[in-house]
Amino acid sequence: MSDPDAGVVIVGAGHAGGTAAALLRQYGYAEKITLVGDEPLPPYQRPPLSKAWLKGEADADSLTLKPVSFYEGAQIDLVLGAKVDGLARSARTVRIGDGRTFDYATLILATGARARTLPIAGAELEGVMSLRSAADAETLKAALGPGKRLAVIGGGYIGLEAAASARALGAQVVVIEREAHILARVAKEPLCSFLTDYHRAHGVAFEVAAVVEAFEGRGGHVSGVRLGGGRVVACDCVLVGVGLVRNDELARQAGLECINGVVVDEHARTSDPSVFAIGDVTHRPMPLYDRMFWLESVANALEQARQAAAAIVGRPAPPHEVTWNWSDQYDLKLQFAGLPFDTDDILVRGDPALAKFAVFHLRGDVIRSLEAVNAPAEFMAGRQLIAQQKTISRARLADLSVSMKEVAA
Repeated sequence: MSDPDAGVVIVGAGHAGGTAAALLRQYGYAEKITLVGDEPLPPYQRPPLSKAWLKGEADADSLTLKPVSFYEGAQIDLVLGAKVDGLARSARTVRIGDGRTFDYATLILATGARARTLPIAGAELEGVMSLRSAADAETLKAALGPGKRLAVIGGGYIGLEAAASARALGAQVVVIEREAHILARVAKEPLCSFLTDYHRAHGVAFEVAAVVEAFEGRGGHVSGVRLGGGRVVACDCVLVGVGLVRNDELARQAGLECINGVVVDEHARTSDPSVFAIGDVTHRPMPLYDRMFWLESVANALEQARQAAAAIVGRPAPPHEVTWNWSDQYDLKLQFAGLPFDTDDILVRGDPALAKFAVFHLRGDVIRSLEAVNAPAEFMAGRQLIAQQKTISRARLADLSVSMKEVAA
């Protein structure tokens, strides 16, 4: 059996794991904390990888959540560049690749997710990349520049952010999307059309309703993307951005309940009371929408880190939050709140032609989610209204002469 004074072991030193470690100390947890990460860097911010990092405006030091000295001062043992390959729940131990084991009284799984790959010919060619880590971002940045040709597979937010960054660096960009329009799974037509036009105005080309059959290469390096019908889109590098796969293998092997991620309750506790899971790897309750779901965002990482840390030290559970996210593209600040479950209509406030508007997703006269473009007031008040689930006046919401503060009153 493990040492009863083993304390907390956190597997995964990303935004969720790093935040949980810091919060445990902030909440007064006095036992041992061990934070194990498979990257060589201490916990850092991932969202800027597709934006500031690619454009050379950020580096590893500027993106760290805390300086290394913080972990030393807080007596948090950092074990970096180490992949956990074994979890024995009966003995309460985890094992890393070099054979070392760590005892735990409480375990937090913050193993995150990895980029989904395309199982097609040529996927192994040099220059076919994903964007999930600082190392990925550095590799992609080195491949971009004036005259370079980037093909982005997948018209989601990460792909669009990378496209905007690549254009800022002078690269030619084509976005290849299998659906009829970009953001098909996450946004409605007004935002999809606006972003398509905005990117085109900045020189990005689009191939929609396009099936990627293979990557073609020359001398071991990618040289083109072959589409259905045989047409080839020439390129110097490819970014594959077709979603994520949750890193729940460790949990599955250990017999924890998993459904497209590790199943947790409202305290981030798994089916084993001594094991918590937080961040991208989880399948979690969404009380506002009366369902289980998975979220891939900093907001989710922070919320579940608070839930787990509070439960471990015996503090009251933090209030449930309205999930939120953001994206920066060119001079656009996109902000999102809530999820468009069970909606029957949308309402656009503002003017897309002016690049300042918000799309509200409604169920009756209740706001369920929103997408805001350069509209911080709509985002802030809309998030509040989503939390309250109060009936609003559609006419007042659509009227720009009525402030969002008045709409929310």
